[in-house]
Amino acid sequence: MPLNLEQKKAVVAEVAEVASSAYSAIAAEYSGLAVGEMTELRAKAREAGVYLRVVKNSLARRAVEDTDFACMQEGMTGPLVFAFSQEDPGAAARVIEDFSKEYDKLVVKLVSIGGKLLPVSDLKILAKMPTYDQAISMLMAVMKAPVEKLVRTLNEVPGKLVCTVSAIRDAKEAA
Repeated sequence: MPLNLEQKKAVVAEVAEVASSAYSAIAAEYSGLAVGEMTELRAKAREAGVYLRVVKNSLARRAVEDTDFACMQEGMTGPLVFAFSQEDPGAAARVIEDFSKEYDKLVVKLVSIGGKLLPVSDLKILAKMPTYDQAISMLMAVMKAPVEKLVRTLNEVPGKLVCTVSAIRDAKEAA
């Protein structure tokens, strides 16, 4: 059933609002996927904090017009499902990549992050980006390492002194 003008405006406004606050966007061709498979993809996207929507390309072009994802406009052809990462930049890439491994009919067509259109081959790189919590823990580990090493080094001095005194005591007892 075709959408009337008000419904089209609502779809464009909704997608534009999501796109304006999203970190990254993926567009994938979904032709050949069964309804159950699309439902599974939507559930996985929801769990990962990814906004997933099938939108007519003409409406999608209007929605991303004044956002970082305007670079995707020329590549919007064919039946596409759009995935926008809401929480971390790699979330949409992880969901789409994992799903496309299982179902080869989902073919990635466009990948965008930070206002730049990336080659489709960069999807794996984007999917491997750490989440916010992982990045914080990596940063903390890097910040903690020098202090830990200093403490271990300072602890070596009394430890070696104790070993030396113990060796001297053993040598005197043996003599």
